[in-house]
Amino acid sequence: MMIELLPFNIENAEELISKIRDERILLQFAGPAYHFPLTKEQLNGDLADENRMLFRIVDTASQNTIGHAQLLVKEKTFLLGRILIWDESNRGKGYGKKTVRQLLEYGFSHFDQQTAELNVYDWNKGAIECYKKAGFDIDPEMKSEVRIEDEIWLSINMKIAKETFELQKS
Repeated sequence: MMIELLPFNIENAEELISKIRDERILLQFAGPAYHFPLTKEQLNGDLADENRMLFRIVDTASQNTIGHAQLLVKEKTFLLGRILIWDESNRGKGYGKKTVRQLLEYGFSHFDQQTAELNVYDWNKGAIECYKKAGFDIDPEMKSEVRIEDEIWLSINMKIAKETFELQKS
């Protein structure tokens, strides 16, 4: 199984929007920046941001789009985010790890940054394990909370240094 990151454009929006069925999925996928329902206008805002890159995750064998991911260049780092493998039957098969590795490869080769980071909800154990396998470590200093219905979700931050990523490749 191989994947490729291809540019996401507004023509791809309907497929992504159709996968975000409720407010909880949207919050898990995008954090509190979007509001439900996800719309083309919200995605256009991301596409217009010169510091943000949007990708379709494509299975190279079938040429089907199987997910979505974004990179955001910040002052001293770049952020991996809005990563979604949308068919649950494709989760746990290594697509996430391959996606994270390709996002890191792209980010470290295109941006003059020494660190990459991401945020993930503490209950999302599968994603946390995926990120750890890719070389990320939890930053215990950075946490945030968000409320959904009667729950509070804790977001944890994870980081990887360019040097760590390069060592893993060799």
